[in-house]
Amino acid sequence: MRIFYSLVVICLVFYSCKTQEKATQTTTTKAKSSDFREFKVLDSKYITRESVFKAYTAEIPEFEKMDQYNDLIVEKSIPELQQAVYDGILSYKTITLFYLSRIYKYDRNNKKSLNTVISLNPKALEDAHSFDLRMEELKRENSSFSPYTLMGMPILLKDNINTSGMPTTAGAAALIKNQTGDANLVRNLIENDAIILGKANLSEWAYYFCGDCPSGYSAVGGQTLNPYGRRTMDTGGSSSGSGASVAANFAVAAVGSETAGSILSPSSQHSLVGYKPTVGSISGSGVVPISSYLDTAGPMAKSVIDNAILMQAMQTMDVVNQEMIKKLETASLKGKRFGVFPAFKSNPLYVNAIQKMEELGATMIELEEKQLSLDGFIKLLNADMKRDLPSYFLGQAASPYRNWDVKKVMEWNRTNDSLKTMPYGQRLFQGIIEEPAIDDGEFYTFKTDMTTRAQDYYYYYTQTHNLDGFVSINNYSAAGAAIAMFPAMTVPMGYDEKGQPYGLTFIAPSEEDSLLYYWAAAYENATRHRNIPENYND
Repeated sequence: MRIFYSLVVICLVFYSCKTQEKATQTTTTKAKSSDFREFKVLDSKYITRESVFKAYTAEIPEFEKMDQYNDLIVEKSIPELQQAVYDGILSYKTITLFYLSRIYKYDRNNKKSLNTVISLNPKALEDAHSFDLRMEELKRENSSFSPYTLMGMPILLKDNINTSGMPTTAGAAALIKNQTGDANLVRNLIENDAIILGKANLSEWAYYFCGDCPSGYSAVGGQTLNPYGRRTMDTGGSSSGSGASVAANFAVAAVGSETAGSILSPSSQHSLVGYKPTVGSISGSGVVPISSYLDTAGPMAKSVIDNAILMQAMQTMDVVNQEMIKKLETASLKGKRFGVFPAFKSNPLYVNAIQKMEELGATMIELEEKQLSLDGFIKLLNADMKRDLPSYFLGQAASPYRNWDVKKVMEWNRTNDSLKTMPYGQRLFQGIIEEPAIDDGEFYTFKTDMTTRAQDYYYYYTQTHNLDGFVSINNYSAAGAAIAMFPAMTVPMGYDEKGQPYGLTFIAPSEEDSLLYYWAAAYENATRHRNIPENYND
């Protein structure tokens, strides 16, 4: 199965779909360090814990009191938290204050720091109080209340998503003054009563900037670290801060974004449920782009049901609804047929997952080798970002950035202390500038031809073997699925002998997104592999 090995290689080359194998291959040779690779920068040169918590200075003395709520909040699902609020055991303000306290305790300037949060919403506690008042009103009026709602739940957003009240930096120092309105997906979250807790760190420019930097590094946020192995395990990219923060219980859930693996990779690296939807299921307006053809935001959570609740609140197309969410607890794999990639069977966790799915009534079909060419993938991304980033600056960024483009960003970095703005260089941005211009019609044909080839590849298997979908590992098949416009969802698959998390990744045909939730829920209900990182359980 050479194609699947080649996909892993592609993922190692592509910024947005780096896997933990990158960590293995780039282990530092310095005997004095146990880091999985050499870090030029750990802590941000632009923000501190004090600057992040500037709006919450008065609340800091209360943070020590929040430990009493550990058993009530840590690792609890959204329905469990909602029920506790309804029963009067918790309040939305307490939940929000609890997550703020954990960020303050663990995120920066200490031996357990993870560098996951770039900024906090100064109105988060105010919003929480208003939802507490609403809950009191609901109970006074004896109104029905569903626990399958995002009301009052603190959510972190990847910092390439426009959000009012906080800058949208994409991790880049050049954008530290990029004060914008809300992206469409953020407006949807707010309309569905979510609390926007803050902005999460990311691999700068969604991992399409430096080319030689570690997953999870950005100039603004510093180096995000993995709570399962702070300096020994890769975070995955580019939604690194979203992954690490949810894994460490800094928020109920988070929103990431993906071009080809940027949700699947950090979700699997942090034992989370990560969902990369069919492009268009969530509005991309107001999200700093790589490729409008492939980009999509997506939910990252500790469970399938939390993921579904978050998706329901921000979706543009109807993927998830209340009735579907309720059915996830009884989801089944009986009668389903999945393609298995033999190249990945060297991973014993994958073998165990296949066996478990068979026990649950699924038929697992080992696939014969068939080649898929992804030639032109980098050309596609270069050409798209060359067009899409100036469009973002023109219509969705703050006014001072109106006429910016890739070249302007590079020039700004060179003239504003390059050791701080680009310590790993900006090789991928240089590649965008050097990409030859291409006619609109020719480029459209080029992209759709790539998609047709990828879809033909997958549909060959589905038709030959009457498959419902495929099972992969982490983001190993992310590039092919992305080009084919196939949605994917990763769910915790267990841990290796070193404690490294892995994810079982389901891939479904285009626009068959709801199937992913049923499959992932059936597997999760039967296995429950996720464990909280042991050093973040106090």
